[in-house]
Amino acid sequence: MDIRMTKLLFLLLLFSCSIHAQLKKFSFSQPKMGSYFTIVFYDKDTLHATRMANECFALVDSLNEIFSDYIPGSELNRLSSSSGKAEWVSVSAPLLDILLVSQKAWKLSGGAFDITVGPVIRLWRRARKENRFPDKDSLAVALKATGFNYILIDSIHKRVQLIKPGMRLDLGGIAQGYMAQKVLNHLQYYQINSALVDASGDIVTGDAPPDKAGWRIAVNLPESTTELMDNKIVVHNKAVITSGDVYQYMIHDGKRYSHIVDPRTGYGVTNQRNATVITADGVEADWLATACTILSLKQIRRLARKLKAGFLIGTMKEEKLIFYKNKIFETYQPGIEKGLH
Repeated sequence: MDIRMTKLLFLLLLFSCSIHAQLKKFSFSQPKMGSYFTIVFYDKDTLHATRMANECFALVDSLNEIFSDYIPGSELNRLSSSSGKAEWVSVSAPLLDILLVSQKAWKLSGGAFDITVGPVIRLWRRARKENRFPDKDSLAVALKATGFNYILIDSIHKRVQLIKPGMRLDLGGIAQGYMAQKVLNHLQYYQINSALVDASGDIVTGDAPPDKAGWRIAVNLPESTTELMDNKIVVHNKAVITSGDVYQYMIHDGKRYSHIVDPRTGYGVTNQRNATVITADGVEADWLATACTILSLKQIRRLARKLKAGFLIGTMKEEKLIFYKNKIFETYQPGIEKGLH
């Protein structure tokens, strides 16, 4: 190697080290949607980092005004109020986008993920609040107002029609992953690539932190709000989302019913299961994690293969903690605990 090449390599190494030396780690967190929304990224100066974080939180607020079913005047609720009126409703680009993704999720999951389950969800929310198990007749009435096949989507003219009266859309199983992904996309648009977005546990990552293999992410054990699995997941440019009934459930006749409702039956799932999925996209990871708490293991394996997703299912069987995973997941968390199948 001649002296000119040696000097060039030295200058490139010096330049690379200089870039890394300039980057600082920033972490911002604000309460959003009843929990905390956290953004971690590497940037060059505090003022720019703060401005970017404020833009991201403003983006979250704007999307929540569209997607929330808790805000009376949200765009989602205005659309739901049009159900059964045989009229087309113009929708914003974000709402159209998430409805199209939800339609795809509904088809791929065989109906295990369905945003039209809103009337049933509301019934279960009231039941948990009043500590009163919903009766069969009320559930039957709520189920009659569901079904994604009763949503007409005109993507060309950006309009939607809800055919059945009483339909209520609920984006609880997909909106947070969507928001987290959009925030990451916003940061990447401005060349902030080493970033992690945590929307109340729905995590989306960009490039790895400087000089690291990836972002280290812990996964909760099933039935525990504090215990974590020993081996952390190490990822970059992936979404990691866990769904389960640790925080919200009710017990009736000795059986535990999750807040996650099977749209096909109207009842909360009773399998005491945590599902963690890893995919390249936060929106897909969010709905897939929800579907994985409902589908059978055989169906989960088939769907994960189709989507090239990693999954880890933790469930209680005869008071024993059992794990199931696929090979894709193992690449991000080698040497996982015994008892895997």
